[in-house]
Amino acid sequence: MEYLDFELPIKELINELEKTIEIGKNTNSNAIDLIKELKAKIKIKKKEIYSNLSPWQIVQLSRHPNRPYTLDYIENLTRGNFIELHGDRNFKDDKAMVGGWGKIGNQTFMILGQQKGKNTKTRKYRNFGMANPEGYRKALRLMKMAEKFSKPVITLIDTPGAYPGVEAEARGQGEAIARNIYDMIELKVPIISFIIGEGASGGALGIGVADKIFMLENTWYSVISPESCSSILWRNWDNKELAAESLKLTPKNMLKNKLIDGIIKEPMGGAHHHPEKVYEKVYDCINNNTKSLIKTRPEKLIKDRIKKFSKMGIYSG
Repeated sequence: MEYLDFELPIKELINELEKTIEIGKNTNSNAIDLIKELKAKIKIKKKEIYSNLSPWQIVQLSRHPNRPYTLDYIENLTRGNFIELHGDRNFKDDKAMVGGWGKIGNQTFMILGQQKGKNTKTRKYRNFGMANPEGYRKALRLMKMAEKFSKPVITLIDTPGAYPGVEAEARGQGEAIARNIYDMIELKVPIISFIIGEGASGGALGIGVADKIFMLENTWYSVISPESCSSILWRNWDNKELAAESLKLTPKNMLKNKLIDGIIKEPMGGAHHHPEKVYEKVYDCINNNTKSLIKTRPEKLIKDRIKKFSKMGIYSG
């Protein structure tokens, strides 16, 4: 298990506990009282740290390398009943965007989302979860397929942003994301989105226009990352913590501003500590929201979706 900088006091106590248990085994000494004391200290320290997380610490937790990613959710939600589909039928198959047919309970869904890698090789293969235009075009192709067969769509958002490379811009990155936003608004089937990690910029919004949007407790959703915001305003990354605070990017801020529909609680310390509990909560959330959405007429779905997003923010026309 990897630890973030603010989690180091917990790591020290856990190391001390492991040494005490090891010494007790090797010397046949009775260290039960000391072990109990250390376990109590760990519990108190965890509660102290995780109950008072700053926005920047939440950003750090959302990026924890041990967090479950999109394919982990798909594997566990569908119990293996998933068929991945590939390619945008225009340029190539983007490995940062995955999607396909999956069965959750008795309902078939089109499930798609950004996928990050778990080691150096797979991170490069998945382009760190940053999709190119072909990734967004693949996502739209799959959503249109879901519409054709009248199946609801689930999107799992976890990206530091759409890929900003020259080649991506040359192939129409902005147009691809804008097209997704436009067409998702008018999609005739229900869409449920979950932010499972990072929800950055248009990269997230490109698959984030939904009837219901939920955030896991230790995730973030914003027009820009704290580091990029800091580099624009202060010409360096030194003020990323202040930027994270100012951006109001936490789930609580998002819910307060009526930009999402709910928050899914994570185990203490983050989703990576007990991922099976998180899968269960997401599973229940899908079941609880799908039934009513499926019964809604397509015309009303579209009308309500337009109304939902039109109410966000302040503008004059």
